[in-house]
Amino acid sequence: MHEARKDEQKTAMTEFILKHKKSVVITFIVLALVSVAAQFGVKTNFDMVDYLSNDAPSIKSKDVMDEEFDDNVANTRVMVKDVDIQEALTYKNKLEAIDGVSSVMWLDDVMDITTPIEMENKDTVESYYKDGNALFSFEIESGKEVEATDAVYDLIGKDNAMSGDALDTAISQQSTGDETMNAALILVPVVIIILVLSTTSWLEPAFFLIAIGVSVLINMGTNIFLGEVSFVTKAVAPILQLAVSLDYAIFLLHSFTDYRKTAQTPGEAMKLAMKRSFPAIAASASTTIFGFTALMFMKFELGADLGLNLLKGILLSFISVMIFLPALTLILYKWIDKTKHRPFLPSKYPIGKYIMKLRIPVLLLIAVLIVPAFLAQGQTNFLYGTGGNPDNTRAGQDEKAIETVFDKFTPMVLLVPKGDLAREDELVHDLNNLDQVKSTISYVNTVGSGIPPAYLDESETESFFSKHYSRITLNTTTETEGDEAFALVDKVRDITAGYYGDDYHALGESVTMYDMKDIVEKDNTLVNALTVISIAIVLLVTFRSISFPVILLLTIETSVWINLAMPYLTDTPLVYVGYLIISTVQLAATVDYGILFTENYTQLRKEMSAFDAVKKTINEKIFSIGVSASILSSVGFILSGTSSDPIVSSIGLLLGRGALLAFLLVVFFLPALLVIFDRVIEKTTWRPNFYKGKE
Repeated sequence: MHEARKDEQKTAMTEFILKHKKSVVITFIVLALVSVAAQFGVKTNFDMVDYLSNDAPSIKSKDVMDEEFDDNVANTRVMVKDVDIQEALTYKNKLEAIDGVSSVMWLDDVMDITTPIEMENKDTVESYYKDGNALFSFEIESGKEVEATDAVYDLIGKDNAMSGDALDTAISQQSTGDETMNAALILVPVVIIILVLSTTSWLEPAFFLIAIGVSVLINMGTNIFLGEVSFVTKAVAPILQLAVSLDYAIFLLHSFTDYRKTAQTPGEAMKLAMKRSFPAIAASASTTIFGFTALMFMKFELGADLGLNLLKGILLSFISVMIFLPALTLILYKWIDKTKHRPFLPSKYPIGKYIMKLRIPVLLLIAVLIVPAFLAQGQTNFLYGTGGNPDNTRAGQDEKAIETVFDKFTPMVLLVPKGDLAREDELVHDLNNLDQVKSTISYVNTVGSGIPPAYLDESETESFFSKHYSRITLNTTTETEGDEAFALVDKVRDITAGYYGDDYHALGESVTMYDMKDIVEKDNTLVNALTVISIAIVLLVTFRSISFPVILLLTIETSVWINLAMPYLTDTPLVYVGYLIISTVQLAATVDYGILFTENYTQLRKEMSAFDAVKKTINEKIFSIGVSASILSSVGFILSGTSSDPIVSSIGLLLGRGALLAFLLVVFFLPALLVIFDRVIEKTTWRPNFYKGKE
């Protein structure tokens, strides 16, 4: 009774869509046009630190710093070559005059430069002035990175150098929009070529792209209700949505084409196509939706930002394919007929018998690879930031030029309770003894612990003291992240805790990266568990079987592990955010290949032996699975090739390679498992109705 009512509701909905097809098409087009305008009101956030949870220690420390002091930790360094002390001071004044630049720090802020600098501490001097090169550090205000860095470049010219977080943000702001457009300009023709080769109408690929393209535009426009999206989401979500959900449109239109051979009218053919394709598209969308939903549980909110956009995108693609595409097709189906062409590629390939001959070698190969791949994928050298700029860019060359003269420079700031100068003096002494601390800037070693702050003018003490805290800046020589940097953070925290217990705050880029590492590693276990469990439930409901979900998840997870083990085996650092996102996205996006294969196999298994059913499924489905995989893989490799951002690039490379690996395992490994475990599958599946004849 309940099923009959559901069928009646579906039929009524279908009738309504087809009866009001012009209104449906106009509504979707209007929504898409409004969304195009709305997306210009969506801000893009380029600061990964904003996506750390508010309870992260470095974020709490930053809030205290913002409350207590007017200036913040320096996020930019500028090196000016071949200048004397007076020329350097002139440059400092000009830098301070640039809009968005504040708290320019140089040698005159840490010592009296009216006396001979040869008499001062050599390490302190050479932190700011060395061999005629002056090094300035300062903060560029958030939101003014592009204008301020352009002005700095105009001031210092081509011969001098600049580096830092603000410059990296400015570069991302300038490149993200252009690179997304470049990726789309390459991707769309590639997808069109793949679709033209796999269809029999010149116009059919346009229908696929219009249906999904409209949903992509609406998704981007609805972000206006969120206010802003991350730069990763802006670069990845639209293209990934297109690649993952294009299958829904292909499945519906192929069903429509099939039913037109027997149905009396195009309208009747579309009704049958919508009824037939709805369960398969819904199952496919469900696995993807649950996978993307898992990203929303990340404490590192960059994953939640991307997950929400992809979840919203897949839902909109599903709605577009089930409502907009049928209406559009029935209005313009005559154009599909007029642009028919002969098939460029056969849809069936008689290669199942050859692939099945390889089943034992394939099983042995996977048995050898699976454990090392699982272990290796967690041992990669991970980056938690962006990993710096490429050497072939000015930013990369500038960074190296500065490091050649002044070494690495990662400032770390400590806020300790104000008032006890003797204890602060001891702390600064201990910190200076650390190998990776080149120099420190504090009241006790710049002014002197013997001079009471009350005797000095406020302008001389405001950079060291606030109402409640005393500020100590450490100039460290570590990278912003990595084992050495994180070990130093631990040491500094331990030493400071020895003097002040928990009553202190530490901040700086390496401290932030430390917190990011701590948070995203915890996210990894949670997100992967949620993804696997939610997709397993969808598969359990879809196939009404305990064994099918296990076999499908083993197949796709193996491809994920092999993919993520590659960076370890090639000794290539991998951005951890990319690793975390792709371990979810690859599983969610490519499990559809296994679903398509297994659905066809279960139907054939009712009519023939397991061996014959697998062979026939390979012959019939390798083409359609290959089309899906080639589109997703193309998306990945194009993203990787067009993006200069390490996070976006790594997601693209992993996605491209992951789609190919998933395709290979579904074609070679899954068939072997289905044959080997046929009896187990039969016993653990509800009413399988498998063929009982002889093998």
